[in-house]
Amino acid sequence: ARRIASIKMDKKKAKRKKVKKEIPKHELVQENIGGDVVVVPVSAKEKKNLDKLEEAILLVAEMEDLKANPNTIASGVVIESKIDKGQGVIASILVQRGTLKNGDLLVAGTTYGRIKKMNNDKGRTVLEALPSYVVEIFGLNVAPLAGDLFNVVMTEKQARDITEYRMRKSKENK
Repeated sequence: ARRIASIKMDKKKAKRKKVKKEIPKHELVQENIGGDVVVVPVSAKEKKNLDKLEEAILLVAEMEDLKANPNTIASGVVIESKIDKGQGVIASILVQRGTLKNGDLLVAGTTYGRIKKMNNDKGRTVLEALPSYVVEIFGLNVAPLAGDLFNVVMTEKQARDITEYRMRKSKENK
């Protein structure tokens, strides 16, 4: 399986050569020396090589024939969340599998809720989100944490049971 490594190059103290030397220590071999890891130096801050990173991702996805199944129960990850006084909890999420639909009941970390509304990246209301879509969702009862995984569930009892279990586990770990 091919992989992509991006190297943050906008820091003044960034040592690209040192980072490239560290890659083999993690059992990764760079493409330029016969391996399967594409290395792309990027800077989001300076908007450098973002097009090359996107090109590398698309190339690897095509070569590995990577595709998400839109015909399954939706799951993905929370990118960020916030609480708006007028609209309640708003969470930006990335759908990784399945199709997320308006009205779906989802669990994200230790919170759950029914999706009342979804907005796309342009702020327009959408009724569904396919794999790779990022949408803002409205309807969760508490703001989830960035990085929390989300899954669509069928019943509210299921959602409550899952979140209660996760909260108990979290307290035990603390």
